[in-house]
Amino acid sequence: MTKNLYSPLRIYKIFHLLLTFYLLIKRRESFLFIKSIKADKITSYINYLGPSFIKMAQVLATRSDFFPPNYLNELKKIHDNLPPMSQSELEKVYEDKGFINFNKTPIASASIGQVHEAFLKDGSKVAIKIRRYNIEKIVKTDIKIISFLNVIFKPLFSHYTKNSIEAVISEFASTIIKETSMRIELTNLKKFSKIYQDSNIIFPKYYEELSNDNMLVMSFEEGFRFDDRKNIEEFKIDIKKAINDLVLFYVEQMLIRGYFHADPHPGNVFINKNSQIILLDFGMVKSVSNETRLNIISLLKAANEQNYEEYIAACKNLGISAYETPTTMLAEFVEQIFDIFSNDSLSKTTMQNLAFEVMANTAKFPFKLPAEAIYILRVSAIIEGLGTSYLENFNGIKDILPILVKNIPRAVGAKETLVDTIFDELKELPQNLHYIKTSFHKISSGQIETNISKSQLEYFKKAIDEKVSELIFGLVLILTSFFILLLDDGFKFIAIAFFIAGVLRLIYKR
Repeated sequence: MTKNLYSPLRIYKIFHLLLTFYLLIKRRESFLFIKSIKADKITSYINYLGPSFIKMAQVLATRSDFFPPNYLNELKKIHDNLPPMSQSELEKVYEDKGFINFNKTPIASASIGQVHEAFLKDGSKVAIKIRRYNIEKIVKTDIKIISFLNVIFKPLFSHYTKNSIEAVISEFASTIIKETSMRIELTNLKKFSKIYQDSNIIFPKYYEELSNDNMLVMSFEEGFRFDDRKNIEEFKIDIKKAINDLVLFYVEQMLIRGYFHADPHPGNVFINKNSQIILLDFGMVKSVSNETRLNIISLLKAANEQNYEEYIAACKNLGISAYETPTTMLAEFVEQIFDIFSNDSLSKTTMQNLAFEVMANTAKFPFKLPAEAIYILRVSAIIEGLGTSYLENFNGIKDILPILVKNIPRAVGAKETLVDTIFDELKELPQNLHYIKTSFHKISSGQIETNISKSQLEYFKKAIDEKVSELIFGLVLILTSFFILLLDDGFKFIAIAFFIAGVLRLIYKR
């Protein structure tokens, strides 16, 4: 399989797929007479190219700011299901640790690995996740090809779009490489189990001594896939409770802890007969920095309160909008966003269409979606999909937002009672008085310092780089004119032309 990774046909298909993504983002039909892959053909292209591109498609399926609805619908249809490894490949990665009744036929088979049933000597039933033979080498090769082609396409895009695409590719490359290691997934599972040990969500028990980089051994958790409606209804499982538990758990993960399972599709979310959620597959786990988490909270709070200024400030702090984007332009966009939060008469379908329309209009703004936001959007879309599959009127914005808002005080570290809050404030009073005294001293002595956000720094850096480049180019033209004269004064007219061009470049700046 690896020997064909660099075949001319495969390289061309990768080129054509990436070109299609770029053309769709630019809203163009063709480039150098090469047209985009049609929406109804893109799924077969991606499945032909294999695991890396299946994973990439799943990430891009949330980018309504990049792609029109017909392409998004096709990307959402791509499932991470592949034929199992051959027996010869399985034998190269499977290591017998004394398992009893190891079932060589997998119960699930995906792009990175496949899962087998087995029993331990004490009779415990386990699930063994085995990574595909040579998958790490295949993924690294694909990343090299994608990165090389990205260099070719990059000059076609603006500074902000370019950065947004770079963020997607960089995050995708980092994530998929980690997913190919069972040791990293084991570490994620251990950390998850510890952080959320008091939650009412079930995680598999891990067997560290039986695991290695090729396979992860876990307890076999009995339950039904979230989309197994027949069994869920037959066993009278309380689906409303399960959905509520899942939503609350993701609020806890993303808003309060900043550490979340980023791939909760129906095959990774099970429900047992007691209506408890079982979470599986910890290959894609993401962390959100405290600064980003607090800015997300500010964004949600501002949206709920219809506060334009706070919402715009939060957008800039998150890096969603560039620092220099005019506030009047952003206000127009924010107004459309607030309509989604406030219009109760909209049906679910209409709200989704409005969301697509709003994201399509962002093309005129210099937006850059942070890497964390890509996965938060993806998770939110998946959770909404799980809810709407059972509850007819379930709506991702209307049903989840009140829960988010209710938990904002917890997210920012507020205490549960007024007494606790007052007690905490009194404890910090001496330190706060010291800060006030220090601030007044700095004001009186002219020592005030200003903190600059990352987005501001990026804007200043870009502006400085542009000015320095203009200055250097002008000086190079002038120095070249002198160099030409030193070589041969017969070329003085050429030297004069270079000199005038250099002076004009210095005088007439953009």
